[in-house]
Amino acid sequence: MEMAMAADELKTVVNRLRRAQGQIAGIIRMIEEGRDCEDVVTQLAAASRALDKAGFAIIATGLQRCLAEPGSAGDEDREQMRARLEKLFLSLA
Repeated sequence: MEMAMAADELKTVVNRLRRAQGQIAGIIRMIEEGRDCEDVVTQLAAASRALDKAGFAIIATGLQRCLAEPGSAGDEDREQMRARLEKLFLSLA
């Protein structure tokens, strides 16, 4: 399956993944420094949520593209639908 996403959608997903990448690097440093277990787990949970959000954004965008016929909705309607689908998936997580 090919990953075809609009530039703005792709930018959002990449930003989320970069944020998670930074969080994971921070977690590694925390572990190497012997930081408190509770702090490490809190950061792990935050990184996990960031990854989940990126995945759900990809899923929501793909689903929206599958359901919408090309040219049937304006850009604003497509973005609203994508946001609603993403919110729905996040509510299930």
